[in-house]
Amino acid sequence: MGQELSSTFQPEKKRLLWLIGITFSMILAFQYFQLPSGEVQLVFSDNKTPTSDSIRFQSEDLPYVTETFYNMTTLKQENSTGENSLENVNGTRTSGEKDTVSRTGLISETEGESNRSLGFDATDDSSAVESIGISNNGSILDKVRNLALSSYNNDISHSPSHSIIPTHLAPPLSPTKKVSPNITPPMLSNENEETDSEVHERLRPSEDDANILDNDSSVNSVPKDTKDSHVRVPKVTTISEMNELLLQNRASYSSMRPRWSSAVDQELLQARSEIENAPIVNDVANLYASLFRNISRFKRSYELMEKTLKVYVYREGAKPIMHSPYLLGIYASEGWFMKQMEGSRQFVTKDPKKAHLFYLPFSSRMLEETLYIQNSHSSRNLIQYLKNYVDLIAGKHHFWNRTGGADHFLVACHDWAPTETKKHMAKCLRALCNADVKEGFVLGKDVSLPETYVRNAQRPTRNIGGNRVSKRKTLAFFAGGMHGYVRPILLQHWENKDPDMKIFGTLPSSKGNRNYIQYMKSSKYCICAKGYEVNSPRVVEAIFYECVPVIISDNFVPPFFEVLNWETFAVFVQEKDIPNLKNILLSIPLKRYLEMQIMVKRVQQHFLWHRSPVKYDIFHMILHSIWYNRVYTARAR
Repeated sequence: MGQELSSTFQPEKKRLLWLIGITFSMILAFQYFQLPSGEVQLVFSDNKTPTSDSIRFQSEDLPYVTETFYNMTTLKQENSTGENSLENVNGTRTSGEKDTVSRTGLISETEGESNRSLGFDATDDSSAVESIGISNNGSILDKVRNLALSSYNNDISHSPSHSIIPTHLAPPLSPTKKVSPNITPPMLSNENEETDSEVHERLRPSEDDANILDNDSSVNSVPKDTKDSHVRVPKVTTISEMNELLLQNRASYSSMRPRWSSAVDQELLQARSEIENAPIVNDVANLYASLFRNISRFKRSYELMEKTLKVYVYREGAKPIMHSPYLLGIYASEGWFMKQMEGSRQFVTKDPKKAHLFYLPFSSRMLEETLYIQNSHSSRNLIQYLKNYVDLIAGKHHFWNRTGGADHFLVACHDWAPTETKKHMAKCLRALCNADVKEGFVLGKDVSLPETYVRNAQRPTRNIGGNRVSKRKTLAFFAGGMHGYVRPILLQHWENKDPDMKIFGTLPSSKGNRNYIQYMKSSKYCICAKGYEVNSPRVVEAIFYECVPVIISDNFVPPFFEVLNWETFAVFVQEKDIPNLKNILLSIPLKRYLEMQIMVKRVQQHFLWHRSPVKYDIFHMILHSIWYNRVYTARAR
């Protein structure tokens, strides 16, 4: 009986042995099987390509276990609801090739790379380039988004609708689309031509030489709140948040590395060292320590500016847009600065090789008056004019090309100036009246230009000063046209509502604007509400008439923000708090108000135009802020 059973099962035993042998052979063959081109391939069950929704492995609802089978790691989803599981085959690549990014957002590897694996590892989250892990805190696409800090001509996509596909199915990449492992494109190598990378620049660590190209967006350093921003800007940026942003930008922003060395670079770096190591001072003639962020640094920086700074003023450009200072009205700041800068014997040099800064002497007011086509609602021809001007000086001189314009500066007060200069003059230091931190104004590089309403060019300080405190009977005053959305709200809540709040629309005309001036001279607080844009001449007017300014303009960077401590002499009220305006002002103790009013008188000297510049006046303060920001953004070769 036993022999019969043995003979019966003998063929089955042989078949079983053959099956085990075949299986073992297949395993060995699969182990040594070489995938095409050595690429890392993502294999999906059911031969389907997953979407972003199908590859999210959240630990709280989709736990997974890991099984290792030779060099293949399989991530299995348990209790999944029909979603595709993901398998990753570890691959290797040789050094020397860089990661490339396709239009789909896929991060692939080029042929022949080794010594680094690109694995989806649930426990390794340490390297954004060498290992893209699926952690319990996010999806694969979240990792890709973190990698792609900036877009390169829209070739790097952040859209969650893009799916990750096997690399052998990805479209071939153009050689011009390669980017370095930190997902920023390399510098274009042409040393003699202005490139797109010289037009656009974002915040980045100072050691990063690569410029970020983005043809569809402006340079926002403190950029709008986007996924590729290094420094996030809140929707409404308070003055304290601006203080933090300034410090962050100081640490992270730097201009383009010069294409060739110059002695001025070392002089700027030496100045920075001396400013940072300035001897501590508390008592400085004609200066008041509490008005400044750091009086010691300001004093040393100002001394170095007077001793060291040389500015080259371009002679190119035709009037009236170039070299035509207009000295009256609300845009007078740019005209007065142009007049005094071009006439300066102390700071202007005729030898551009000695220049630390290069001045682009155009008037944004005259640009609009001369070229804007009425009712066209377009500034394209204005922008083109400035581009042609930049092309002219870059073609005639080589100074622009050395830094891509980073050592050049402009002073422009018209509301449109940020738009006109954000592309072709993006890397310049821009002194702008319209200093909106949410609209491309870069704290630490750009300078907030005081908007000064000059009524008498022969006597710009005429009617300066105001009543003493005991004769300032009005709590708060405002009058003006209903420009923008803030002023109508202000009038809605306060016009003719309270005898302490003198809030009006446009006042009846009077000789020399006498009624308006008298209200400012006899009020404790002067409301500086934004118009169409964040800036308003009322900020400087309030200081001029010794009235404590109350700034109602979200995201407005006040003038000379780099050095002045504005909270010692001004009040900042968010637009949303207009209904509570009176309570806010009444909550300020009398002692605090008296201190601020004294500080307004002391800071006044820094906001005054004189027919001939005076030490620490507004001309010197504008120039100093430009110098100061250049010192802190400059780099050596």
